[in-house]
Amino acid sequence: MTQSNGKYILILKCKDLQMIELEFNGGDDCLDVASSIENLSHVDDISLKYPFFYRAGFEPLEDGWQAFLPENEYTRFKDCSEEWRLSYVNKDYKVCASYPHAVIVPKSIDDETVIKASQFRQNGRFPVLSYYHRQTKAVMMRCSQPLTGMNNKRCKEDERMVNSVMGRGNKGYIIDTRSASAAKSAQNKGGGYEPEVYYPQWRRIHQSVDRRQAFHDSLIKLMESSLDNTSSMDKWLSKLESSNWLSHVKDILTCACTVAQCIDSEGASVLVHGSEGFDTTLQVTSLVQLILDHDCRTINGFEALVEREWLQGGHPFADRCSKSAFAITKQRSESPVFLLFLDCVWQIWQQFPCSFEFNEEFLVLLFEHTYSSQFGTFLCNNEKERKECKLSSRTVSLWTYLARPEVLQKYLNPMYDPNPRVIWPSVAPQSLVLWSGLYQRSIIDQSKQKEAWQEVSKIREYDKELRSKVTKLRRQLASLEREALGVGLILPSELGVDCIPE
Repeated sequence: MTQSNGKYILILKCKDLQMIELEFNGGDDCLDVASSIENLSHVDDISLKYPFFYRAGFEPLEDGWQAFLPENEYTRFKDCSEEWRLSYVNKDYKVCASYPHAVIVPKSIDDETVIKASQFRQNGRFPVLSYYHRQTKAVMMRCSQPLTGMNNKRCKEDERMVNSVMGRGNKGYIIDTRSASAAKSAQNKGGGYEPEVYYPQWRRIHQSVDRRQAFHDSLIKLMESSLDNTSSMDKWLSKLESSNWLSHVKDILTCACTVAQCIDSEGASVLVHGSEGFDTTLQVTSLVQLILDHDCRTINGFEALVEREWLQGGHPFADRCSKSAFAITKQRSESPVFLLFLDCVWQIWQQFPCSFEFNEEFLVLLFEHTYSSQFGTFLCNNEKERKECKLSSRTVSLWTYLARPEVLQKYLNPMYDPNPRVIWPSVAPQSLVLWSGLYQRSIIDQSKQKEAWQEVSKIREYDKELRSKVTKLRRQLASLEREALGVGLILPSELGVDCIPE
């Protein structure tokens, strides 16, 4: 609270990184509103949150809760259906509480083996199929760390499951998102890594990404520097660098590119994990698909990716997105893991602006709804909790809202030109920049950029109209030429004349 010119001003620092100022004539009113907001921002009972009271003022075209079920997404992997199957071993969520009811596992492995393998992985997160690369027939799997411990325990069922993916003579890579020392330290606490003697066809690579605990401190420092408009240039750049935010972005993108190169350039299968398997692991596996698969760069494909890898993949949104950067107290489980993923997507988007069907506002929208939303999509930590809370019947899905054409139109990229090729992002220092459209939107007016994009959109629409007219005129000309042949006229094309200039 502040006071200026006889007015009382209440400044709200929001979870979505925006800042709002409310002005009051009297101090009592200001205090009452501040007290109400303070109480309402600490609602522990999930059933009292806004999504349970929100009623959609529109007719849904499709049910977003049913749009990306594992059974539907399994059709994406029909090219490898001879080697992989959809398993309901986790239908009651007893094998792994953070996995969905259906997962894709090797066809040669029965459910009993899967259950035993899950007991060897932290939180029961056994290896599952994440992506199949049609061009090289290589696969990407994800899981959590093995529980080898100090005594180098082994699990023959886990070995069978991981090794069954490899054909005779083939080699694969286990990409560990921890440093070698961090993996060794985890072994002392009961975790660890796969001993190469038991996984002979796999080579382990440590492609270090910082742990999630460091991300939250980094975001706090990032916002301090982003909203500082009084410091000198040198001091501001120093504060931005000391936040280490762009270093995290670089490390995650580097790891994703390493995995993508193994799959696309070497045709090698990859198993990705860190420790728990639902933070940095999901950042990497999601970005790999964005790099390799052009379908993930469409709006529908990106929504499917978020649903498949993050929501069904068990990223604990309720824990990770509880307070955000401006909170006075720090939650132990708080971490902007998903925000970092969106930042990495934005970095690729601004390097390849014509390869994505969605615009920057779409990414900002997803960020906002992970922290505070009228929709139930990002509530709870996993599918098990969402079913217990009956979210699909008691709340509206964000995907339902976005399925409406008049809404979708706002998030289309006017420069989109479908690009089926693999896109390789640069991680050079000069290529990675601050996402000012998100972190600085409270202090930088974005209206000029929006006007420019609207103008681009108009130009693209006009260009489409002209091309459509040219196509129509060419058809009419061809029709006239066919008619002229019947009466023996000399055709313009025979004289070398093009009646319709480009």
